[in-house]
Amino acid sequence: MFHHITVLKEEATEGLSVRKNGIYVDCTLGGAGHSALIASRLGSKGRLIALDQDDWALDNARDKLAEFGDKVILVKTNFRDLEEVLRALPTVPQTGGIPQVDGILFDLGVSSPQFDEGERGFSYNHDAPLDMRMDRSAELTAAEIVNTWPEQEIARVLFQYGEEKFSRRIAGKIVERRTVRPIESTGELADIIKEAIPAATRRTGGHPAKRSFQGLRIAVNDELGAFEEALHAAVRCLAPGGRVSVITFHSLEDRICKQILNSYVGRCTCPPDFPLCVCGGEGQVKLINRKPLTPGEQELEVNPRARSAKLRIAEKL
Repeated sequence: MFHHITVLKEEATEGLSVRKNGIYVDCTLGGAGHSALIASRLGSKGRLIALDQDDWALDNARDKLAEFGDKVILVKTNFRDLEEVLRALPTVPQTGGIPQVDGILFDLGVSSPQFDEGERGFSYNHDAPLDMRMDRSAELTAAEIVNTWPEQEIARVLFQYGEEKFSRRIAGKIVERRTVRPIESTGELADIIKEAIPAATRRTGGHPAKRSFQGLRIAVNDELGAFEEALHAAVRCLAPGGRVSVITFHSLEDRICKQILNSYVGRCTCPPDFPLCVCGGEGQVKLINRKPLTPGEQELEVNPRARSAKLRIAEKL
């Protein structure tokens, strides 16, 4: 059973300003909540291309989106391959060899079933094999990182991706424990992390393993590197007037999103009385919302996991 509550579903879809006969891309199919809403707004000539690297999500979406027929195209891939996927589809127009679509959506939250189903190894609340792969055919697992990577690399992952201030203590405890026997389960790792964090700190701020598990998950799936590549590709692949909606769930993702979108915003230096920009600094996108949109109280009551979500929207000029 794939049960997932889509965050900021209406807001992110409204941000795309869906046109009936447009071509749209959901880079993070997940539970197909955004995809279903986008597809419901398309006419007979409209198309939605939905990407995911998780077979479970794709199998669920085939049933959930079946009513939309050939309006929806499902592709198993990492969204860092966005441009290559679009270039290979004959239904997507190109300008100068660059695919052109009308809207692209990213929802960077891990789907609830990936957390809730213990065997995936994402959660510190279930004892399961240390896995954390979104694409089960990928080679790198969390078990490989904690059992084979150097102590300083483990500390870097926990600090850089998990923003864990006790990263060095945790990495040291991991290396100490693995010399006795391999660390094979999420429960075992969670206990090691708990031991490494001072008792006073453990009593506040949620589960002590939360940040470390986030850091490992991001490293296993190269989430931030993939997102950087994909967001640059998204700006290239938007047709004039096309929009990108991005939902992030932690400060690292949001910072990358903000910096990349801002890098495409123009900085016109022409005198204010010039009727047109002649300096070439008008940029490639405009920001639809200067400050990110966040879930309202009603949504938070239904889905507390949405609390950290932020939505940024930009339009191609």
